[in-house]
Amino acid sequence: MTSPAIPLARAGATKQRKRQAPKGRRVIPQAFAEVEELIGPPPWRHDLLIEYLHRINDRYRQLGAPHMAALAKLLGLAQTEVYEVATFYHHFDVVKENQDGSLPTPAALTVRVCDGLSCEMAGAKQLLEKLPALLGREVRVIPAPCVGRCEQAPVAVVHQKPVPSATVASVKAEVEAGNRHDNPRGHIDYQAYLAQGGYSLLRDCMERRRDLESVLKTMEDSGLRGLGGAGFPTGRKWRIVRAEAAPRLMAVNIDEGEPGTFKDRVYLERDPHRFIEGMLIAAWAVGISAIYIYLRDEYHGCRALLEAELAKLQDNPPAPLPKIELRRGAGAYICGEESAMIESIEGKRGMPRLRPPYVAQVGLFGRPTLEHNFETLYWVRELLERGAPWFASQGRNGRKGLRSFSVSGRVKNPGVKLAPAGITVRQLIDEFCGGMQPGHIFYGYLPGGASGGILPASLGDVPLDFDTLQPYGCFIGSAAVIVLSTQDTAKAAARNMMRFFEHESCGQCTPCRVGTAKANMLIAGDAWDKPLLAELSQVMRDASICGLGQAAPNPVDTVIKYFPNELS
Repeated sequence: MTSPAIPLARAGATKQRKRQAPKGRRVIPQAFAEVEELIGPPPWRHDLLIEYLHRINDRYRQLGAPHMAALAKLLGLAQTEVYEVATFYHHFDVVKENQDGSLPTPAALTVRVCDGLSCEMAGAKQLLEKLPALLGREVRVIPAPCVGRCEQAPVAVVHQKPVPSATVASVKAEVEAGNRHDNPRGHIDYQAYLAQGGYSLLRDCMERRRDLESVLKTMEDSGLRGLGGAGFPTGRKWRIVRAEAAPRLMAVNIDEGEPGTFKDRVYLERDPHRFIEGMLIAAWAVGISAIYIYLRDEYHGCRALLEAELAKLQDNPPAPLPKIELRRGAGAYICGEESAMIESIEGKRGMPRLRPPYVAQVGLFGRPTLEHNFETLYWVRELLERGAPWFASQGRNGRKGLRSFSVSGRVKNPGVKLAPAGITVRQLIDEFCGGMQPGHIFYGYLPGGASGGILPASLGDVPLDFDTLQPYGCFIGSAAVIVLSTQDTAKAAARNMMRFFEHESCGQCTPCRVGTAKANMLIAGDAWDKPLLAELSQVMRDASICGLGQAAPNPVDTVIKYFPNELS
């Protein structure tokens, strides 16, 4: 048998140097002790990697190599595995060591200024220009993608404290006052919810006063569809997952990252237990053994609220509960895609999975998984109490049901507007938003957030619902409506959206990673290469793995189609 070839670099070598330590960075005992104290006693779980990274980042305001190496050793992971996860998420401040081996001093305070479209229209650029000099060197001022408060534009976040309708003076005042944390008030707490008859429907289901088949049929007959954007029929999804082998799991998506969308946050701040009861009824109907709630990191106040209310529920449960875990996102829009969210819950980078298999068959931890948006579950109690005909009787222009529209931009009264499905944007502006802001004339609108496209005012009478906007190259998605006036341009809106997509692309597939960057470059100037943009758009739609890359061309394509005067 021929012996293996000797590498050229070692040919003729007579001695081999013995390795004195394991390959890779050595673990510093002090760093190891600090990490161990932060994450608590074993058992340590790989799927909690992101939670552990948050604890380190919160405590030290950054993630240095010594702490990441110590965490890798504790979890039995390669250091590269920890590093690749930490560097994937925007809210982890991964830093390099100085030449002497020390870590850089972190900023005493970080102020994030939202540069999403609604905030940009309201003056975010001016804030970003003026705040650094005013707040001084110890305060880091950085732009941030949409923080889910578009009705309060422009918004700055001082550490974890949002500053609505931010001005230079109001941000400076928050910094000087030392206010650092969000504290939503006025929500219906556990005892108040019980006093209003809360959880009686859940008990009726679990104690068989409501039979399973009637519950499933009501959900199907109501016509309720997923309200996170995809619009899959809710009752059918419950039946599909229930038919899979146990154990079955549930993943709840509150990673509300689509620019222009804030409805889930508003409902969560008002009535968290209505959502929780709907979630538990769905879990009962489908036979779920464990629930994982994924909440975006920008919603710091909501996380504290939800932690407190879940603790009250578990201390005095109205019925037997499945295991419930609340997971914290880390600033990645892509994790709103269901399979990317599942990867993140498992402690990995939020990379979308190739399908099939679908998450209903092989989802979280390899088990059949019921994945739902927050608002879909929020409506379950109301539907079952009022019945399918009540929900189906709502609507306009031949459409059925109700929609929660997140309306922002140039309207007088932005906010979450519960309106009939099929309402037009003109009706929404006039009847629910008090009309346009003074001095502003309706010019165009985004019917479905960043990825839903841009339509002109001449198409302001198209019914807003699932399936009604596709003929125009748009879709409603999560019903995030951003209204433009004649003081804005659709071209500038498309540039804002494409910058966002380039920033948020996970980089897994070339059509999206390269396509968003290339599109950004092509639309930077006044003259757009329309044939090349059309070719690029087609490739991105056909070859991208997930909806981000497939829908990213929508703003550019619709500007070319409906706003040619801006490109001449």
